Amino acid sequence: MIFLRLVTVEAARALARNALRSALAILGIACAVAIVIAVVAVGRASVRASEDELEKLGDNLVWVEAGTRNVGGVRTGTHGMTTLTVKDADALRRDVPWLKAVSENVDGSFVVIYGDRNYRTRWRGVAPAYRDIKRWELVRGAFFDDEQTAHFAQVVVIGETVRRELFGEADPVGEVVRIQGVGFTVIGLLAPKGESATGFDQDDTVMMPWTTAQQRILPRSQTWLDDILCSAVSADAIPHAAGQITDVLREAHHIQPTGEDDFNIRHPEELLEARVKSSRTLELLLIATASLSLIVGGIGVMNVMLASVSQRVAEIGLRASVGASPGAIQIQFLGEAVVLTTIGGVLGVALGELTAYLVRRQLGWQLAPSLEINLAAMGVAVAVGVFFGFYPALLASRVDPIVALRNE
Repeated sequence: MIFLRLVTVEAARALARNALRSALAILGIACAVAIVIAVVAVGRASVRASEDELEKLGDNLVWVEAGTRNVGGVRTGTHGMTTLTVKDADALRRDVPWLKAVSENVDGSFVVIYGDRNYRTRWRGVAPAYRDIKRWELVRGAFFDDEQTAHFAQVVVIGETVRRELFGEADPVGEVVRIQGVGFTVIGLLAPKGESATGFDQDDTVMMPWTTAQQRILPRSQTWLDDILCSAVSADAIPHAAGQITDVLREAHHIQPTGEDDFNIRHPEELLEARVKSSRTLELLLIATASLSLIVGGIGVMNVMLASVSQRVAEIGLRASVGASPGAIQIQFLGEAVVLTTIGGVLGVALGELTAYLVRRQLGWQLAPSLEINLAAMGVAVAVGVFFGFYPALLASRVDPIVALRNE
């Protein structure tokens, strides 16, 4: 009971006697805590954004493109390249055990017509496995299946942007759109994905069976594929799958050991994973930098406590002369430092949450509040009080009461 009184009531009274000095020390701690909370929120938002991009990218994606890179590493695109065929996709399904899904891919752009509306969009002709490879969800309807692919079904699945441009707020499932003079039934609506890391609108798309695309959309002379999209069995299996794909395709294309590949394998998932790691490293660096503000605040608390000790020598001597032990005096002054930083921590949490709210509202950044970070910031603030208050409290406990009273 006496201990609690020393570290609360007596500490509060002592701090109140020097209200301005105490308020400045509290403000320093509050600003430091708020900075830490805001910086952690920004760092976590960056990591979350990178993880979201990784999630949107695909399921352990391995992307096989027609053609090869030139010496400068720059490609003009796959269109017109005839090096990938349906037989290649079948060979990958059959001979690469590190892959769990494979999808043919042809693509381009066309105008979709519905009623008196028309809209130019990108289209993809793919296999049913493409949905799982690219982690596409549906909000209405269904994706086309193997039977529809085998029978050249005139069905499409559309993205949110296409739905908005052609149908407004209406349900598109079951409606018929016209593409190059041919009627296609909308059987599904894809869940929105938003923009890609490069700013491309992923929802501006129409998907159909790749067989239908070759039969109805592309020139009859085009029988090759633009890409083959694959999903490895795991993230760790991506390099193994890429190696096996290279071996299978080089053999299928009769490429000599010294010959250059006529295809190109990309696994952009590794790039995004590197970005996630970089974001986490940046988050740690930001936290370390922001923590310096807590050290500055702690130094301010130490200065306040040292000034308090020097001004209250007579009080310390009087307390010691009437029986207060050095330990009790030390606890009293240490309690004052902890009260300072605790109040500063509470205000700092409130200020940090307010800052995160304003950033979310004004800039649209996704800064989610975190109870664990707030509690950690409070704990660090208290620890700062203990650490930086210990030395002044120790000095107070060592004051000689006789010398203190004589000087007074």
